[in-house]
Amino acid sequence: MRQMLTSIFLLLSFALIGQKNIHEQWTNALKTFVDKDGNVNYAKWKNDTIALDNYISSLEENPPAEYWSKNDSLAYFINAYNAVTVKLILDNYPLKSIRKLITPWRFKRFNLDGKKVSLNHIEHEILRKMEEPRIHFAINCASVSCPKLLNKAFYSHSMEKQLEAVTTDFINDEKRNILSVKEMEISRIFQWFAGDFGSKKERHAFIRKYAKQPVAKNAKVRFLNYDWGLNE
Repeated sequence: MRQMLTSIFLLLSFALIGQKNIHEQWTNALKTFVDKDGNVNYAKWKNDTIALDNYISSLEENPPAEYWSKNDSLAYFINAYNAVTVKLILDNYPLKSIRKLITPWRFKRFNLDGKKVSLNHIEHEILRKMEEPRIHFAINCASVSCPKLLNKAFYSHSMEKQLEAVTTDFINDEKRNILSVKEMEISRIFQWFAGDFGSKKERHAFIRKYAKQPVAKNAKVRFLNYDWGLNE
């Protein structure tokens, strides 16, 4: 029994180290081409995509395993979504908006366990089903009104801290949400994915939890227009 537990521990340890090393490729690329405000230098990145291509290949060659934790899977799929989105933009750059592309979210462009899947599949069939609403502030759709593209990969060992940070940043970013005591002018992400945040009352409570400014429980809600311009 002790030998079996030791083997399992070593397997999990090697898996964690392997994942960290894989995602480190993504961190290095992000720090080179994305600033602290989430603005992406696509023009420069387009001329140097080797690291990005290698990272996506590494993800495809090392798909999630049954023994992975929830945070392992969150890191894998959040990073995969963001990397594949960047790759999509670079393949079509210069570009004013991701919405200028034909079916950008439906085209199957990522190899998962030998099967090609789309960005929609990663978001709706995998990430959203993990019942973690904060993923909506971690994945990036290459647009101005989207949550910032973090210039660091997501890692399983720091997932909770990172999700809390990006959620707090997004909700208090006046370019994406405008909060006051009596009114909340909020991102349409809260409208499009309303069910992920629960009832209206629960959604309000979620926003108030992270808001740095006081917001009344009965504050009026208005949804802001969404800017689909490229996040560069």
